[in-house]
Amino acid sequence: MAAVAAEEANLYQIDLGNLTAFDSHDPGASATSSEEELVKECLEKGTRLVQAIADKLFSLPSTPDKEGPLVQLPTPTTPIPREKPLPKAKPPTKWEVFAQSKGIKKRKRSKHLYDEPSGEWKRRHGYNRAGDENDIPIIEAKPTDEPGEDPFSKKKTEKKARVQKNEKSQLENLKKAAKVGALPSTVQLAATSLPITGTRDIPKKVGKDDLGHAAGFASSATASVGKFDERLPGEKTPKHPGKHRKFLPVVEGSGIGSREKQQCEKVLQKVLSSHNHDILNVDKAVKVFTVNEERNAHQKRKDRPAHQNRKDRPAHQKLKKRPAHQKHGDRPAHQKQKDRRKS
Repeated sequence: MAAVAAEEANLYQIDLGNLTAFDSHDPGASATSSEEELVKECLEKGTRLVQAIADKLFSLPSTPDKEGPLVQLPTPTTPIPREKPLPKAKPPTKWEVFAQSKGIKKRKRSKHLYDEPSGEWKRRHGYNRAGDENDIPIIEAKPTDEPGEDPFSKKKTEKKARVQKNEKSQLENLKKAAKVGALPSTVQLAATSLPITGTRDIPKKVGKDDLGHAAGFASSATASVGKFDERLPGEKTPKHPGKHRKFLPVVEGSGIGSREKQQCEKVLQKVLSSHNHDILNVDKAVKVFTVNEERNAHQKRKDRPAHQNRKDRPAHQKLKKRPAHQKHGDRPAHQKQKDRRKS
């Protein structure tokens, strides 16, 4: 049986890198085969292919693990097509061109530096970094310094200039990449108006109307919808084309507050008038009403206070006192004579 399984496995094309198996032979199904027979045959063929993949996997060298043996899959041999086109290569930046011409190679620097003032190892960048300008209490004067110049403000100005220069060079690099159509995907996702790389051309410049709409939406994107925001001199009121939804007030009242009730009644009347014969069962409604009335009456009798006595009853419901001679089972004489005659 094992020899037969090995021969069948040799007939299949197995790609362990992608965990796939193919059978290029014609199954030879006849035209008279029913759908059930075809499904049964396909399931049997699939079972054989999966078994062939499992046999190949267990033939690979494995390493023991607490979850079971682990194997290293070989390199895939079947090329799988991409869903998206290949991204275009980005043009080199100014620094990359300069470094290539001078033979400068990028080397990995350590993330930590030794900070002499504190005597500790700190990070190169970020919060609490080594050599932070804000932590330096005293700056030594140089012969080239101008008299009366503040060294601390000078350092801040130089830092701002460096940041602006880096932003300018970064923007120029992005412009070069945009001309070729190789903008990074992160930049394209941040700017929602830009397309994904390789899908279509970059849209044209934004017009005056588009800028006006964008400015109007930005000015009204506040909690008060721009009502209490200060406007610049000459700024016009933003115009929002399209319809605006109006919501009814939450608290019911007179005027606008009663419109919700009117709308609900209008919808209810419309439904009842158009489908009266379908949704209303008169017999059932009468029965429900009668049962509810009886239940309410019973509840009222049940809830009557216990101290209510004969004095609280109406005059026509008050009972007369029994005569004294009728107490303890005594009866009048004429009633006794009548009883004797009947007997």
